[in-house]
Amino acid sequence: MTSLEVNAQNEDSGPGGYAAARLLLLHEKERSGPPRRTALARLTDDWLAGLFAAAAPPRGTALVAVGGYGRSELSPRSDLDLLLLHDGTADKAAIAALADRIWYPVWDLGLALDHSVRTPAEARATAADDLKVHLGLLDARPLAGDAGLVAALRTTVLADWRNQAPRRLPELDALCRERAERMGELQFLLEPDLKEARGGLRDAQALRAVAASWLADAPREGLDRARRRLLDTRDALHLATGRATDRLALQEQDAVAAELGLLDADTLLREVYEAARTISYATDVTWREVNRVLKARSARPRLRSLLGGRSGAGRTGGKPPIERTPLAEGVVEMDGEVVLARTARPERDPVLPLRAAAAAAQSGLPLSPHAVRRLAATAPPLPVPWPAEAREELVTLLGAGEATVPVWEALEAEGIVTRLLPDWERVRCRPQRNPVHTWTVDRHLVETAVRAASLTRRVGRPDLLLVAALLHDIGKGWPGDHSVAGETIARDLAARVGFDRTDTATVATAVRHHLLLVETATRRDLDDPATVESVAAAVGTLGTLELLHALTEADALATGPAAWSSWRASLVADLVKRVAGVLAGEPLPDPEAAAPSAEQERLAIEALRTGEPVLALHTRDEHTADPDDSAPDDSASDEAVPEPVGVELVIALPDQPGVLPAVAGVLALHRLTVRAADLRAVDLPTGLGSGSVLVLDWRVAAEYGSLPEAARLRADLVRALDGSLDIPARLAEREAAYPRRRGLTAPPPRVTVAAADSRLATVIEVRAQDAPGLLHRIGRALEGAAVRVRSAHVSTLGANAVDTLYVTRPDGSLLPPEEAVDLARTLEAALG
Repeated sequence: MTSLEVNAQNEDSGPGGYAAARLLLLHEKERSGPPRRTALARLTDDWLAGLFAAAAPPRGTALVAVGGYGRSELSPRSDLDLLLLHDGTADKAAIAALADRIWYPVWDLGLALDHSVRTPAEARATAADDLKVHLGLLDARPLAGDAGLVAALRTTVLADWRNQAPRRLPELDALCRERAERMGELQFLLEPDLKEARGGLRDAQALRAVAASWLADAPREGLDRARRRLLDTRDALHLATGRATDRLALQEQDAVAAELGLLDADTLLREVYEAARTISYATDVTWREVNRVLKARSARPRLRSLLGGRSGAGRTGGKPPIERTPLAEGVVEMDGEVVLARTARPERDPVLPLRAAAAAAQSGLPLSPHAVRRLAATAPPLPVPWPAEAREELVTLLGAGEATVPVWEALEAEGIVTRLLPDWERVRCRPQRNPVHTWTVDRHLVETAVRAASLTRRVGRPDLLLVAALLHDIGKGWPGDHSVAGETIARDLAARVGFDRTDTATVATAVRHHLLLVETATRRDLDDPATVESVAAAVGTLGTLELLHALTEADALATGPAAWSSWRASLVADLVKRVAGVLAGEPLPDPEAAAPSAEQERLAIEALRTGEPVLALHTRDEHTADPDDSAPDDSASDEAVPEPVGVELVIALPDQPGVLPAVAGVLALHRLTVRAADLRAVDLPTGLGSGSVLVLDWRVAAEYGSLPEAARLRADLVRALDGSLDIPARLAEREAAYPRRRGLTAPPPRVTVAAADSRLATVIEVRAQDAPGLLHRIGRALEGAAVRVRSAHVSTLGANAVDTLYVTRPDGSLLPPEEAVDLARTLEAALG
């Protein structure tokens, strides 16, 4: 016993002495983790035992710790789970008075208390009706009073649990699944709940309950260490926040990392994710075993009936023969799992781990953890470069689609993946701070390969697509631009896997430029020949272009729902079509020589005649987005309904100052998100009138609800242009009406002159926090700088907006470098 605990015992057993000792203990820096939790539990035990003794308890009573407290796992702000157990012989008033003498001092200290008063029979009955109560009683621990009474309750509760396991374990499995569906997977959440999310402390408790049933047991390797890491993190979270919370919020992560002595918040999340992954994998394996055992038990009575009772059972030894179905050399299916064949010699077969994994994924079956463990322990490393069979098995594994994920997780759990691909360790469990991303880096790579597997019919080299998908973000484990770093790593790994020089170069190029198509399509003017020519120069060949096209889609789909849409798909498809033409030797049209469309000319004539804005709205879907593209799409069914990709808004009006900010402001007021805007002056044919008419072609989408009426848009635009509609004031009112979200402060906007070799305009790139009216504010700043906007392209991912502006001098010439830099600084200051 420590001196601190002795002092606590020597003091009065009232709240004051315990509170002071507790405070000292929690601030002892040299004692943390399990020793502190144990000491806190012991200190609390002694205090509660003192309260119990001071209350002169009747015979046949006991104070019992259950749940986490029963396991002696008290975090700084943990609840106290207590049961006052009595044998029913004492007067009810005496039991109630005893309870008050214990509960009220706990409440007086402000400690959370989960309490109950029951007889052993009542406790058993409640446990039979309430699974959570039964789980808590499995960890019952006597604190004071009649220890025999507690021992008898533990014995009967454990016996009930084991006898009722066939009914209660499926109930527990359903409870865990429902919680996982509601709370998400801890290993992928930026603000995870350490207790309730899948792979958290609740699941670790469930694994203990399964083990207590004697029906199945969880894989032990690393499980205790993972559970300890989550408990240590929760302790640090309680101390950093001073609150009883299990959610590791973003704003608390640096303080928690410091409390644990870790480098930074990313290191903290990575350790938490690794712990959650260990528990999640153990959970999957354990529940699979539970279901297998329960299924086998339910089948035995039917089998005995079919065999004619005792005599039939005697002929087969009482057990049905176990079938082994060959899947590949050295690999068989047995009892719903993929295992090694009896003749397998993993110590002589370095390809066997990949062959077994590929067979499991192709069969849609789990890979036996015992088989994986044996392969990890005995299989020799593959020679470098890999033999062709190993490379083919890797491609087969990656091409299995969704079935790849659980098999890959099994390989990762035993360290086989990092042995095959050493650079994988740097991205393993690495968090991605951008909330657009659903997964950690390593899981995102696997998910991209899964998505790519459904696109292999669109490319000539499916193997290169799958490997490029697996490696495209491998550079995120290194400093600097992950695409540049990734190119070098991918080149090394592709050569290691056994690709020849040409294929290795193709994979490296795909990794280097895996963001090229989507960033160019959404942020650059596709009518500018320099845009298309620069992409063609980077891609080099039609084969690489089709790989990049499929990789772009797979990457975006694996990122999250905000990263891909029909609008983005249509822009990328348009860019790919233009680049393919350049690579095939076709000339690009001159955008300066392009005549206005019939509708643009009609609207321009009307605007010139009336002297006021005129506009037209058109809904565009995925089939009309690119009417000349008749290439088949393997991913779409014949019955697919066209998905809206936005609305085309064409506006014509006499040229005048303030057009861009006025239109952008009106669209923001009507809750229309701007995706792209093209502005051009139309010269009307002789005889139709004289004067300059500005035609603006916008791509917009409604934030929510239906589109506004064209008449209302036109009316507000007229008011904005004549000054009777104060757009900045209206936008400010709307922003003030919404409560600000607590959280991290957004970084300041950044405006740069893009290194785009455009012959048409100077390209300015604005990166800022997305907000209603952002393009309106940009337009106002540009009007003040006396530049002409040729086109604007808006890309938004999550809370981040990237607006690309093609600007010229009023006479249409490019800005000199010094003027372009000054314009960027002016815009940055205006937005800041």
